[in-house]
Amino acid sequence: MSVQAARAPSPQQQILLREIVGSVAVLTLNRPAARNSLSEAMIGQLHASLNAIAEDKHIRAAVIAANGPAFSAGHDIKELTARRTDPDRGRAYFAQIMTACSAMMQAIVRLPKPVVAAVQGIATAAGCQLVASCDLAIASEAASFATPGVDIGLFCSTPMVALSRNVPRKQAMEMLLTGEPVPAARACEIGLVNRVVPAGTERDAAIALAQKVALKSAYTIKLGKEAFYRQAEMSLADAYRYAAEVMTENMMARDAEEGIGAFIEKRTPTWRDE
Repeated sequence: MSVQAARAPSPQQQILLREIVGSVAVLTLNRPAARNSLSEAMIGQLHASLNAIAEDKHIRAAVIAANGPAFSAGHDIKELTARRTDPDRGRAYFAQIMTACSAMMQAIVRLPKPVVAAVQGIATAAGCQLVASCDLAIASEAASFATPGVDIGLFCSTPMVALSRNVPRKQAMEMLLTGEPVPAARACEIGLVNRVVPAGTERDAAIALAQKVALKSAYTIKLGKEAFYRQAEMSLADAYRYAAEVMTENMMARDAEEGIGAFIEKRTPTWRDE
């Protein structure tokens, strides 16, 4: 395993750890004492790291993991509350943080490479949103998920966007209206995570899944991921029309020609990612 450390004085001071495992980038939330809450700095570093991964041709997939007992408790409520003393009672800062966080979540969806969440503990509010924004998710048996904003008078409206695009409406509404935690097994049943693994193995399982996808043509994965999210927002007829255009473009790609030829000739394809 090769490791590429972030540029920071020491690991103890880094709130986001970065390492490279083969062709997979692993981003680890590292604010365990703060339950890995998404502070302004954490959001900024996550977004910057995602942008760097998008530009790095050597990285073919990413994993988002976390240190400590919690995956992420969502927004840093103490950081937000401290701005209540601003002249506008924090309105401008709240809008800034919510916009920045929403942009970071969309960067995951728009990243031309698959992103896998490795969830070892509880993921609440924007932490649950982070899991839902990832393309795939592996959860520990000890993990749980919740959108408990309603319990403190703050409906989880931004987490709702990602959640409602992952699970059926009735299940999403139950989570949003009650705030009650959903155990890992139930999260898997409703489609919030792909699979549940024994506690302590979720990180390795997520990396293994990311590596499996990384073996495919990067061009094909990029084309397919973008198409998946775009067609999901279209009507049935528009989705088929768009998908047919994507399939045609894909068929003209060098990697599709190589892959089909390799299949017919019963050999391993050689990808050029084009």
